[in-house]
Amino acid sequence: METLKIYDINQEILDNSKYATIKTNKGDIIIELFGKDAPQAVLNFTSLANNGYYKNLKFHRVIKGFMAQGGCPYSKENLPYVGTGGPGYRIKCEVTNNPNLHKRGALSMAHAGRDTGGSQFFICFVDCPHLDGEHTVFGNIITSDNNSYTVLDNIEQNDIIKDIVISKEI
Repeated sequence: METLKIYDINQEILDNSKYATIKTNKGDIIIELFGKDAPQAVLNFTSLANNGYYKNLKFHRVIKGFMAQGGCPYSKENLPYVGTGGPGYRIKCEVTNNPNLHKRGALSMAHAGRDTGGSQFFICFVDCPHLDGEHTVFGNIITSDNNSYTVLDNIEQNDIIKDIVISKEI
């Protein structure tokens, strides 16, 4: 099994990582990140995004009425094992004392079992309460951001994640 990566909690990085703009070929999805409730997931996602990890990957798994999943490095070249890749390490799930739920627009860590997440994430098209307590919710589209919801609703399998930009403000 891959090494469990644990980030030192750096408040300055978390303070500068309030939002993620997921730039897709369909438009931008702006996510508010929950650094207070899921610091490991936010620091991991921020680190990968800031290092260009997500550039030109695809939403490799899209199930309408459920979620859109991206972040697999094998999706860039449509390799046969798309959906199984990661950064070479795993991170701990942060579900205990995390008040965030899998609501429409939630950004959550994908995994293949407890504490096996790495780079893959998903965004919920609808409320998915059966995932609460199983996957780490570490962000959400701002409720009033109709543009981001429209882009989300139009995501299809193999749409491109052009980049993910982390910012302190939107």
